[in-house]
Amino acid sequence: MVLGATTFREFVELIPVTAGAPADTEDIDDWLALMRAMPATVISSTVTDTSGWPDATVVSGDAGDTVRRLKDESDVPLHSHGSLSLNASLMAAGLVDFVRVTIFPVISGTSGTEPVFGAATDFDLDLVDSRLLDGRIQELTYRPTPHF
Repeated sequence: MVLGATTFREFVELIPVTAGAPADTEDIDDWLALMRAMPATVISSTVTDTSGWPDATVVSGDAGDTVRRLKDESDVPLHSHGSLSLNASLMAAGLVDFVRVTIFPVISGTSGTEPVFGAATDFDLDLVDSRLLDGRIQELTYRPTPHF
């Protein structure tokens, strides 16, 4: 996974850790435990402590250069969750192959804080895959192309 500083900090708070392992693992959703076990690259000039994530590496510098290198070196696809400004910069650099939108059937009205793609330039999205995860949650996968 590739994360920005804010999302990394939020994820670390979301999944408490005790002695290098998730605390009270029976109280953690399976998807959170799975995510927490994944290696993560945090692109940040402010994060210094990764003790809240067992397999996290902090890289400072240009996000585009970092992701280009990771794409060249990785045997598996890279994923980014959240990290809105990071993802907007990666999309602008042409480094995003697919955008996966997960639709959760809730209305966040006054508790919502920021549009997901508010900082992105304009892209057309071509639907390449869709699936229903649990009878409520839908996962849609799109290929982004710059909108001219």
